[in-house]
Amino acid sequence: MIRVLLADDHTIVRKGLRSLLEGERGIEVVGEAGDGRRAVAKVEELHPDIVVMDIAMPVLNGLEATHQISRRFPEVKVVILTIHDTQQYILHTLRAGASGYVVKRAAPAELVTAIQAAYRGDRFLSPLVSRKIIEEYIRLARATGEVDSYGRLTDREREVLQLIAEGHSSPEIAELLHISVKTVATHRAHLMDKLDIHSTAQLTQYAIREGVISPGP
Repeated sequence: MIRVLLADDHTIVRKGLRSLLEGERGIEVVGEAGDGRRAVAKVEELHPDIVVMDIAMPVLNGLEATHQISRRFPEVKVVILTIHDTQQYILHTLRAGASGYVVKRAAPAELVTAIQAAYRGDRFLSPLVSRKIIEEYIRLARATGEVDSYGRLTDREREVLQLIAEGHSSPEIAELLHISVKTVATHRAHLMDKLDIHSTAQLTQYAIREGVISPGP
């Protein structure tokens, strides 16, 4: 049995995915998570084979959750299931260690195929995603040795960036991350220094541009 964890901040989506996957032979849904931080904790608790991960989630986005899971639990594969099909999102998730990328408007069978492929150690990309664009971006990044600004941030800095961009105050961030307000201020200062950004508004704009959070309606 392929043990699957579902991570999506919409309960109705998780229930629909559970219903879909539990109808497939050889797949067992072992848990659900409504945000990226909970997804990482559930991976540690349940040891699934595959995580089906949305990107746009509160507290900790799916991109950063994928990065943390890939680093801490390399045996666990992540399949991204998202509405986004832009080059930016695709490249970031592949760099973070995702094994599959499926867009939500794809046929349900694609998700099952992606899960099975990831379980075998293969990579699956939805046909709705331009493979040529992905391959070209990866080729150029390798050829030039490019390291994007987001990639230079530490795990904690990326977490603080998302929470700042979501509008959380420093005391709220300190409580969520179990650190002091002074430490939050230090991470904020490092973020601004590394990114050459000088205001919270600019940090928020950067987070939207990099796909850390989704723009408002």
